[in-house]
Amino acid sequence: MRARTAIVCSVADQGVTALTNILVLVAAARLSTVADFARFSAVYLVFTVLLGASGAYTGQPLVLRRGEDDGTRSACRSAVAFTLLAATALGAPAAAVCLFVPGDTARALTALGLVLPIVLGQDAMRYAFSTLRLPHLALICDVLRLAGVLGALAVQPYGAGAARLVAVWGLSALPALLLSAVLLHRRTAGAPLKVRPLFRRGHLGRRFAVEFGVGNATSQLSVLGLGAVGNPLVVGALRGATTLFGPLNVLYTSATSFGPPLLGRLGSRRRQVRAAAGLGAVLAATAALWATGLALLPDAAGRELLGDTWPAAAALLPATGSQYAAMAVGTCGLLALRMLDPRTTLSIQVVFSLAAVAFLAVGYALGGITGAAWGLCLGSVCKAVATWTRVALLRGGEAVGQAELSASAVRAGS
Repeated sequence: MRARTAIVCSVADQGVTALTNILVLVAAARLSTVADFARFSAVYLVFTVLLGASGAYTGQPLVLRRGEDDGTRSACRSAVAFTLLAATALGAPAAAVCLFVPGDTARALTALGLVLPIVLGQDAMRYAFSTLRLPHLALICDVLRLAGVLGALAVQPYGAGAARLVAVWGLSALPALLLSAVLLHRRTAGAPLKVRPLFRRGHLGRRFAVEFGVGNATSQLSVLGLGAVGNPLVVGALRGATTLFGPLNVLYTSATSFGPPLLGRLGSRRRQVRAAAGLGAVLAATAALWATGLALLPDAAGRELLGDTWPAAAALLPATGSQYAAMAVGTCGLLALRMLDPRTTLSIQVVFSLAAVAFLAVGYALGGITGAAWGLCLGSVCKAVATWTRVALLRGGEAVGQAELSASAVRAGS
């Protein structure tokens, strides 16, 4: 596939995925009371953490592979098989345990455990298609996923419980999973299945999973913690605000997950870094425009989007919009570091993600839910500055190294 066509298909696929993500939460908000949406948001947040961890462990190392040989096809098959096995091994016991725990949230977690192999397996195949440079196949399957989830949620009655919504959302991904499996099998048939390397100590996914754990997952789980020890409605309010930025959130995740194969087509490291910086500027401007548009929405339109959760979410738009603009810059900085040296991002993720959790807690103590949102924003700003500082240092080191090598060659020639 030509590079331009591949880029268009990949961007379109991320857009479809982003649209699916936001429409799921919008539909849940409109079908639920404030309390039910808070429960659904908490469970969906757990899924988001598991999805990110799965992508970090199997997907992100996969897309860093080069070439389209038997080794790459084998790696794609192995990554999908590992994801299905791991999701089943985690989801089935979790569902069994939660089945005996009282409460609506526990029932929703039971439903999540049962559908976990479906939703994680379908996402793993997106990474495989990206690695094989077949983004048009991922786009086809994700369009089917979007149609399935919208059709399934559209027939649900108002007041449907969180467990029912989770089950319907998960099962609606089954047609896309089956289609993805058929298409992937046709491209990888005959390639050996090697799951054992994914368990080895040197697997790069372990480092990426730790980065995700102290990065995205830490801040999201800290929100759940605030809901547990403070006001439970804080989860619904913060998730409602981030739901409005759902397309951007998926695009940011996709930049580090699916960006390397596309930037790899540009050749030189300098062009790759410049492209990452340009993408960061575009995404930051998009976040600012998106936040401005949401702030100008009348209350009636906002309630059409989030129902009773809209007033609490609308109050957080300035802080959340600023956070997403900073996240755009930081995410593309991480993308540049993945191309320069993928082992350099862990320290940044550890230090500044923990700092963001501290900012979140202090902000909540000083200013409630609004203060917590501004704390998350401050953490994203600090991480973005640190990330691009590391990029500049690495590029400077490369320039010095090249200059020393050139000077040595001149001396040797003379």
